[in-house]
Amino acid sequence: MLCLLQTGLWATAAQELSVKPTEKPSEKEKIAEKPALPFQIQLLETRVRFEANGDSRKEVHTVVKLNNILGAREFARLAFDYNRAFQQLEIPQVRITHANGGTSEVLPSAISDAPNLTVEKFPAYQDVRVKSVRILGLQEGDAVEYRVITTTTHHPLAPDFWLEHTFDRSGQVLEEQYALDLPASRPVQIAIAASTPPTKKEQYAEGDSARVRYWWDLSATDFKDGGSKSEKAEPEVVLTSFASWKQLADRIGERIIPSEETVREQSPKAKEIVHGKSTPDEWLESFYDFVSQKIVTVDLPLGATGFKTRSVVEILSSGYATPEDKFMLFAALGNNYCGPARAGLTNSTRPLEESELPRPSVFDHLLTMSGYPSINFWMDLNLEVAPYLMIPSQFRGKRALLVGWAVREPLQIVIETAPFAAFQRVAVNAKLAESGSLTAKVNYTIRGYNELLLRMAFHQTPKEKWKDVASLLAISDGFRGQVTSVSASDPTAIKEPFTVEYELYQPKFVDWSKKPVRIPALLPQIGLPEPSTKLTEDGKPSNIELGTPLNVETQLTLHLPFGTKLQTPAGTSVARDYATYVSKYSVNAETLTASRHINFLLRQVTADRSVDYNAFVHAVQNDQAQYFVLDRGVGEKTPSAK
Repeated sequence: MLCLLQTGLWATAAQELSVKPTEKPSEKEKIAEKPALPFQIQLLETRVRFEANGDSRKEVHTVVKLNNILGAREFARLAFDYNRAFQQLEIPQVRITHANGGTSEVLPSAISDAPNLTVEKFPAYQDVRVKSVRILGLQEGDAVEYRVITTTTHHPLAPDFWLEHTFDRSGQVLEEQYALDLPASRPVQIAIAASTPPTKKEQYAEGDSARVRYWWDLSATDFKDGGSKSEKAEPEVVLTSFASWKQLADRIGERIIPSEETVREQSPKAKEIVHGKSTPDEWLESFYDFVSQKIVTVDLPLGATGFKTRSVVEILSSGYATPEDKFMLFAALGNNYCGPARAGLTNSTRPLEESELPRPSVFDHLLTMSGYPSINFWMDLNLEVAPYLMIPSQFRGKRALLVGWAVREPLQIVIETAPFAAFQRVAVNAKLAESGSLTAKVNYTIRGYNELLLRMAFHQTPKEKWKDVASLLAISDGFRGQVTSVSASDPTAIKEPFTVEYELYQPKFVDWSKKPVRIPALLPQIGLPEPSTKLTEDGKPSNIELGTPLNVETQLTLHLPFGTKLQTPAGTSVARDYATYVSKYSVNAETLTASRHINFLLRQVTADRSVDYNAFVHAVQNDQAQYFVLDRGVGEKTPSAK
């Protein structure tokens, strides 16, 4: 679908001549009086129709007013995603009404149809496509009107169907019309938010078939209070033909779980992969390493292929796969030795509530679960650089829809299974010159979730742009200056901690003419979670989440110009059962050494200990705010620089 920036409102200069200046403006006029933004959607009309066999037709009609050149650039190209394996997409109308008068239509030759950029190098998935329209010569004040029709037939999960929709609350859309047309013969579950009831609901006959139609007609004034929906809230209209999460899991399982015959066929390949390994854990890790790193991930949105998977032979011969295909390959190999593997569909942005209506669109990520009968191990096969049994932190503790053999309870909590303790070590070796410039070499050695983030960042960035990644890392840790060089360990070498080293240069770090000269410790700022202001369901304060236990050590060695005197602050030591913090500062001749060490021992602090936790945070923050005082004396001679 076309992505529209949620940037607010545009101003209209048109007024009714009969409106007297003394009259109060209407709600719509108040909206129109707000400062102009790049564009305003004057009309967004959507009609969706489902058939009893799961086929559907969606028609979108949009009218957009362009308020300035930025809006014109935004709509110079319209792009719409679809999958030609089971969808057809038509753009029957693109009309421009020019600000200086007259209209024009976009010719068919301006419409292109090409594979999605994600699959450009992967021929097996080029049914995932983008149809786009080039609109040349747009100017401020023009209006663009277009219609897009998407027809879906024989979807891989048919005859089931689902839908979700959220109405615009930002005021970006002046008028939104939404129509939903359903066959009365199909049992469906539908949830409609109390704040947006349908304007009209009717039953009607079409030949021998009974149908139901819902209609919404909303304007920006209906949401004049503004505000955004809670991150936990469902869309305002949700529809599904799936009766339960179990039924949904079974239907997806039909598409992505390999058959017993396929598993047997892959026995020779599985035996080759685990050659020389003797324990189930070694077998599991070998299959993980092979699928995760030897098969390139095609990063399509989950369900973009309708959960239709390729054969294991095709995946192995091509060397690439979507997350769904990667899971199927892992299961086909691993189930020969340690299984059964199960897919865990989850959401990266919000928790999944058991009360929600079951539908595939609520998921955007696929994890893999495998292990022994009594212990479940979670893995992420798709990142290519994730250490064995490490999953991104945003999925920890969330519900996942478990898809696979012998699953009794389809919604299960994702449990962290990282096999090593998390730590971060940062060493800074710096030199302060007589001119006041600073050069520093910063070295990171990391295990844990931050390691995964850094591995992904360096893996996805060309080497010639690694300085950009290092610059962001430096800024996030409170370092200022220019990154002059950077190196990192191989992001795919997941058996060892990830290391990053960069050099930093700051030409005017100190001004010796100022007395006294104060400098901070050149160490990363250690952040501590703030106490939550949210209440639990029973109205009590929430516990303070510290996250995964983490050991952080930072060390500084700073070489000062000859003759520089330095005054160091006192160190700090505070200890609790949930965390400990120790800092030490010393000077020897013209060399300053500093260290800070914090060790998070527990995952959370109970709400009744918030006063104690705040005292701990205050002690750490006070220590990190301390400065070192430098003094080079007055008229003191120093050796010439060699």
